[in-house]
Amino acid sequence: MTKPRIFHVAIPSVPFFEFFDYLAPNDSTLEPLRAGIRLEVPFGKRTKIAFLMATSFECHYPLEKLKPILRVIDNEPLLGDLDLQLLHWVSSYYHHPIGEVMSAAFPIALRQGKEAVIKKMPASRENEKTSNPIVCNPAQQHAIDEITHSLWKFGVYLLDGVTGSGKTEVYMQLIQTVLDKKQQVLVLVPEITLTPQLQERFESRFNTLIAISHSKLTDTQRKNAWLLMQSGACSLLLGTRSALFTPMPRLGLIILDEEHDSSFKQQEGFRFSARDVAIMRGKFTHIPVLLGSATPSLESLYNVNQARYHHLPLPERAGDALPPIIDIIDIRQQKLQEGLSPILLSEMHLTLARNEQVLLFLNRRGFAPTLMCNECGWVARCVHCDANLVIHRHQSLLRCHHCGTEHRLINTCPACQMHNLVSIGLGTERIESVLASLFADKTVIRLDRDSTSHKGSLEDYLAQIHAGEAHIILGTQLLAKGHHFPNVTLVAILDVDSGLFSTDFHSGEKLAQLIVQVSGRAGREQKQGKVMLQTRQPAHPLLVELLRDGYSRFATLALQERELAKLPPFSYQALFRAHSEKEEVPANFLQSVADLAQTVNESHVQILGPIPAPMARRAGQYRYQLLLQHESRNGLHHLLRQLVPLIGGLNARQKVRWSIDVDPVDLF
Repeated sequence: MTKPRIFHVAIPSVPFFEFFDYLAPNDSTLEPLRAGIRLEVPFGKRTKIAFLMATSFECHYPLEKLKPILRVIDNEPLLGDLDLQLLHWVSSYYHHPIGEVMSAAFPIALRQGKEAVIKKMPASRENEKTSNPIVCNPAQQHAIDEITHSLWKFGVYLLDGVTGSGKTEVYMQLIQTVLDKKQQVLVLVPEITLTPQLQERFESRFNTLIAISHSKLTDTQRKNAWLLMQSGACSLLLGTRSALFTPMPRLGLIILDEEHDSSFKQQEGFRFSARDVAIMRGKFTHIPVLLGSATPSLESLYNVNQARYHHLPLPERAGDALPPIIDIIDIRQQKLQEGLSPILLSEMHLTLARNEQVLLFLNRRGFAPTLMCNECGWVARCVHCDANLVIHRHQSLLRCHHCGTEHRLINTCPACQMHNLVSIGLGTERIESVLASLFADKTVIRLDRDSTSHKGSLEDYLAQIHAGEAHIILGTQLLAKGHHFPNVTLVAILDVDSGLFSTDFHSGEKLAQLIVQVSGRAGREQKQGKVMLQTRQPAHPLLVELLRDGYSRFATLALQERELAKLPPFSYQALFRAHSEKEEVPANFLQSVADLAQTVNESHVQILGPIPAPMARRAGQYRYQLLLQHESRNGLHHLLRQLVPLIGGLNARQKVRWSIDVDPVDLF
């Protein structure tokens, strides 16, 4: 009697690392089922959409206990062999259940079992006219030539270009070369806000259909983009982190813009780094991966030093653009108008008088971060988090930015019943209010998560800025990355100090990157820009080194400090997080994990904790952490491979929500 074929499938939303075994469908034909197709399978009392990973004649369970597949959804695999190879690696490296990893590779509509068909094919763009490439400077041309000569093999290239150095032109000339070879290109950006601008530049340049993929699109739009690339009908995909796993059978080049950005790391659920996985995808596919940044991550610079990455510097701004002049404004003992110094206000008036634009950066939305009683000292705190409620005066709300809890804005102190409540600190709403008063004849645009929440609002604001209809642009992180505002000649960071003091060792690197990135918005074309940094710490070593010697020297010194402290990239980390409504439960669970780790710790991995998270309580949950660190990546993963399966046997795991974060980008 011949053995029946066993189908090994991955099932999403199930916290198991192994495959599940099924028999052939009852109505199956002799046509073999291939890995990469979707199936509908019985699972407990429900049915689930699953993914076929492999078939064999081997089974670890009694055959009589296996159930048949209910339905075969796809006739042909939606994922190829290289796609499956990458997803296997990702599951192994991040120690995350294979079903969840597979799910991340599909848009929501396909995860739900919907038909893998594009309902309406987009119109062809062949022959709508395209703009011509510009003449590159020697550094740009060298970068283009280096990668062009290596398009047929794997390599990682760091395009290390100062802001305004023409990185996008390098991207576009390389993309055209790959398109001419009838191959596909994947371009990843860290934020949704950057996709419209880059899409517009690509559409004006390339005579080809461009697929777009990010979380603000509808399920159908994302499914169509996925299928256009998977089928080979489209050759250029522009997207954010989640677009990384889109199957592309003719992939010839991967580009990550702003590679340093922490948004490339998924911070919930399946915690993968799009940058690092993109590099592995390039390795499996034997194609180059191009990482671009004006402020490369310390990890990437370390890999350059180790000769793992090729370094392609662009040291000068493209064309006639000059680097901005940067001034530190010491605001100690100065009378500020809602956070604006007299020197800054004077410079703003001069800039606006020349019909040039001003950009102000403050990475704190809302009106003010704290509401306090001036009589008794009461502070409005979130009842669910260890955090203050933020004042949103335009909506008359107090809102927690961590759990979303909202209350009506009050006038009376609930502790002493007095009417002496004051707003402490600055937010973008508060700055917007004072700007409307001080510059009543000018148009102020505020760009933050609150003002751009409606669909199309960001695009409308950006159009106003480019049309010259906005005089003062005020915003948060949305402004720091990649935007090209030709008429902005004055940029000010209103509160540099908030990033100077942090318990996270990444904070200095992030602040330096922020300063350089925001400064790069000034003077992008013929007019030289000016950057003003308001601080009460004008002699702080980070600021002095950065402004005197530039980002490259700062990064060199920061790497030396990391090496002395044996911190990443000179070591490797995995962070276990656990949370529960009861404070002792996550602490006890992680202590059990630490005890288990000690029993299999052959590589002498450092086991640090458990300790409370920096924000110990959020959304009503008590949060604890356990950090594992080792100077060898292999040593750390050797421990994790033994430890993670053992955690499944802990009774305490059923009382907590826990996760593992390999290569964490912050310790919060």
